[in-house]
Amino acid sequence: MLDLRPNCECCDRDLAVADPDVYICTFECTWCGSCARDVHRMICPNCAGELVRRPVRPAEALRHNPASTVRVFNPDCLGRVPAPAG
Repeated sequence: MLDLRPNCECCDRDLAVADPDVYICTFECTWCGSCARDVHRMICPNCAGELVRRPVRPAEALRHNPASTVRVFNPDCLGRVPAPAG
């Protein structure tokens, strides 16, 4: 089951559980849409994996399986921007 982390790992912005503009990699590194698109170009700076939209967990399922409250923040993420493709 996905953790549904509460913040962007790069800018530390709070992310709502139902926000459709949140992206994750296969290791659940979590990014707001702005950081995913504009900073990381849809590539995870931690594992070089593809960033995809995080699914929204239905409200009923959240009652029994709540989102994580553990924040992951890596302020050095801006120094790990992927090289341009090409």
